Amino acid sequence: MTMGTLALAAKITHVPSMYLSEFPGPHFGCRDAAIAGHQEIDRRCRTLGVDTIVVFDVHWQVNSEYHINCGPAFEGVYTSNELPHFIKNLPYAYPGNPGLGHLIADAANAMGVKTRAHSDTTLSLEYGTLVPMRYMNADQHYKVISISGWCDWHDLHESGRFGAAVRRAIEDHYDGTVAVFASGSLSHHFADNGRAPEFMHKVYDPFLEQVDRRVVQLWQQGDWATFIGMLPMYADKCWGEGDMHDTAMLLGLLGWDRYQAPVEIVTPYFGSSGTGQINAIFPVTPLAA
Repeated sequence: MTMGTLALAAKITHVPSMYLSEFPGPHFGCRDAAIAGHQEIDRRCRTLGVDTIVVFDVHWQVNSEYHINCGPAFEGVYTSNELPHFIKNLPYAYPGNPGLGHLIADAANAMGVKTRAHSDTTLSLEYGTLVPMRYMNADQHYKVISISGWCDWHDLHESGRFGAAVRRAIEDHYDGTVAVFASGSLSHHFADNGRAPEFMHKVYDPFLEQVDRRVVQLWQQGDWATFIGMLPMYADKCWGEGDMHDTAMLLGLLGWDRYQAPVEIVTPYFGSSGTGQINAIFPVTPLAA
């Protein structure tokens, strides 16, 4: 029987100021810590023999069902339509993994979570995938799959079940080693128009920052039952990016409220353009029987 490995799971930042910080100007070098966090996660993945990275991308919005972009290859030059002054003319080229994408869709559909895998497609990658891949996969070492994480009309518990299906596909049907990233923020209230510069390195409001910091404490304590209990309200009241479906998928992958492992903080919590950000590794542990 084919037995694949889920080697690493993480919640990661993709703030566009990471790309902006590469260029001379007032923000040069300002996101070195976030970039170093991505590079450390990449180092861990290479050590673990990861062949494919699956990204739950909150910049890919869908209105119905769950969707997997598993084209055979991705190549282009990307400019963000959301923040074109932050990410412009970013070149990229990565191999895809259609086989694993279809295995994930099959596993999800078998569990009653309606999902479609798109391998014969002109879908391109969004920057929730492109930014981390820039710092982890410039040499095309990993195959890449992107999964829609901005699920506008979906239930967080169902997204947890989708995450469980991803793990089942990897461990029961895939012949290889996979890392899975939830690419999205904690609180996600941007600075109001015209005030962006003053919030470049700040969280929008002290309430949001305090809730985020308490959430990080829960993560470090491995208190996932408490966090999952507050997740719907947290996503709502703190403007969670993509309604935090990426985080729900990640926790479903790891065992949902029966998961108990404390996270490892790779890049400490920081504010960016009003939003709360982190790079954190979620240890992969055996699923409870």
